Amino acid sequence: MTAFQARVTDADLRRMIKATDDDDRASAAHKLCRSMDRADLTEEERAAAHKILRMLAEDAAELVRRAMAVTLKASDLIPHDVARRLAADVDSIALPIIGFSPAFTDDDLIEIIEAGSPIRQIAIAGRAFVSRDVGEALSVDGCEEAVRTLACNDNADLSQRAMATSLDRFGDAPEIIAALAYRKVLPVEITERLIASASDAVREHLMTRHAVAPETAIRLAGFARERATVDLIDQAADNADLPRFVAQLNGRKALTASLLLRAVARGQMALFEHGLAELASTPHSRVWLMVHDAGPLGLRAIYDRAGLPPRLFPAFRAGVDTWRSLLAEGGQVTGEAFRQQMLERYLTQRPNAPREDLAYLMERLDQAVNEPGMLSGRRAA
Repeated sequence: MTAFQARVTDADLRRMIKATDDDDRASAAHKLCRSMDRADLTEEERAAAHKILRMLAEDAAELVRRAMAVTLKASDLIPHDVARRLAADVDSIALPIIGFSPAFTDDDLIEIIEAGSPIRQIAIAGRAFVSRDVGEALSVDGCEEAVRTLACNDNADLSQRAMATSLDRFGDAPEIIAALAYRKVLPVEITERLIASASDAVREHLMTRHAVAPETAIRLAGFARERATVDLIDQAADNADLPRFVAQLNGRKALTASLLLRAVARGQMALFEHGLAELASTPHSRVWLMVHDAGPLGLRAIYDRAGLPPRLFPAFRAGVDTWRSLLAEGGQVTGEAFRQQMLERYLTQRPNAPREDLAYLMERLDQAVNEPGMLSGRRAA
């Protein structure tokens, strides 16, 4: 008799068989399973353990079967046939095994998903790892809660097709939209679909953390002029190809005086320069000279050539002068801290800007005040 047989079979197994009370037998089964799981088994001993587990899986008492399922739910000791048998049992026994056991193949899990039990689909969606095939099966046949759980599972290998299917089925469910949006990796096409239906907070996260094509930013901003949904000024700050960006703005008639004034007031001088270049059909290098090095008449000349409203020129002039004064003070003219400093100083001059533009600028200033990290960054600067 091996040490394993002496330690487990003769003591615990006899106790379990002789016990007449279900609670006693379940307790014995728990101890038996724990002992087997912790033991360093030889191949012969593992075969003997499998025989014991098959016997427990056929026990008439639900408590005994559940004791085995809970104790060995994540163990590699349970053989494949026993795992499948337990998965077909009542929920109290099946769910621990379905949610954790490594004994299942993808085909096993897909079969369970297609059977249609919501609670079992949710258990699969929350497993420590969900393969791509299983994720796609859940996106097709899973209930809403299972799809949400899947989207929240960072260890689920979600394909673009699975994400798209989830959105096709549950695109009006805010929790699923948010769960997908906060995944670490998103295809561009999925990001753009999420932006169109996400809440403001989720949309801001998507625009900050994931790549969005300029065309999408422009289209989304157009829902309610420049200051709604997507802030094009923030998008321009992160755009590596400003000429292309402003050309697309102009093509969609979004390169307005209002947008350029807001850009100047927030210190986004590059956006202002490229905007003038686009509207005036003038090379950016020449626009830069006229704005910064051509004396007091240079800015007015390129401003008029761009066709911007004469009445707004003093507000633009104030913005450019504010930017120059901050530059002369030797500070950095990039970064969020500078943009907020520029905005504060610009607004103290009470520029003669349209009411809606001043409201936008005040809103951005208030937003900075309510974000401690931004304020601390400005103080540090």
